[in-house]
Amino acid sequence: MVEASVKAFVCGHPIAHSRSPLIHGHWLGSLGIAGRYEAIDVAPEAFGDFLRGIGPAGYGGGNITIPHKEAAFAIVDAHDDASELIGAINTVWLDDGRLLATNTDWSGFSANLDERAPGWATGRRAVVLGAGGSARAILFALLERGYREIRVVNRSIERARDLADRFGDRVTAHGWAAVCEVLADADLLVNTTPIGMAGRQDGQLPDLAPLPSSAIVTDIVYVPLETPLLSSARARGLATVDGLGMLLHQAVPGFARWFGRTPVVTPELRALVIADMEHHR
Repeated sequence: MVEASVKAFVCGHPIAHSRSPLIHGHWLGSLGIAGRYEAIDVAPEAFGDFLRGIGPAGYGGGNITIPHKEAAFAIVDAHDDASELIGAINTVWLDDGRLLATNTDWSGFSANLDERAPGWATGRRAVVLGAGGSARAILFALLERGYREIRVVNRSIERARDLADRFGDRVTAHGWAAVCEVLADADLLVNTTPIGMAGRQDGQLPDLAPLPSSAIVTDIVYVPLETPLLSSARARGLATVDGLGMLLHQAVPGFARWFGRTPVVTPELRALVIADMEHHR
């Protein structure tokens, strides 16, 4: 039985923007658990000492976010196969003095689509825009759910090729000039780039005209909730899924580890986070 006095955290640099305290605080309150979940700003040079010292500081575990996900991967005592392939972790917990870790971004992505686009996993061909750390988690999710062909499109084709080499022959690499061609028979389009993120003016949206009318378009960006890519897809009559659900669902496994209860992503929680986003626009 997990003790009610357990503390958990999210650490990053910066961290003031994080909605994780709001999410976990909602669950602690609704489940009647007297635990705590705190946001802690940790500079990169201090991160190793912080993570190694969470036990003495009274924490049972926590979330790791930008820019520490890859550094944490090298510090923990053990991690699972998903983390190994993705190359980064976002959730840690203590077990008999050992610091264990996983990556829940991939399962959060899948759970969001399960909720908001049931049947998405019957697709066979996906296009993923971007080749950064988030793309790795998405590729793992797509492979786990049975996609047979995944095309990674990136401005630097070398980075896309690195992912294809890492994830195997179901993943292929393409430069940005090929985006219209690879969209022509895609069942799913996933944006993992910052194109369309609030405050970002760089980058150019792909032309969605080649996408089949049955395709689903999703963006892991959630500020704004409807990105320019999703707006363009909606105008074409395509099914769309925003990125907020990925944030909410990826938080579930960590909470269950630290506090001993498995929370549920509800419309009430989603509305709470959206209201906070609108308040801080």
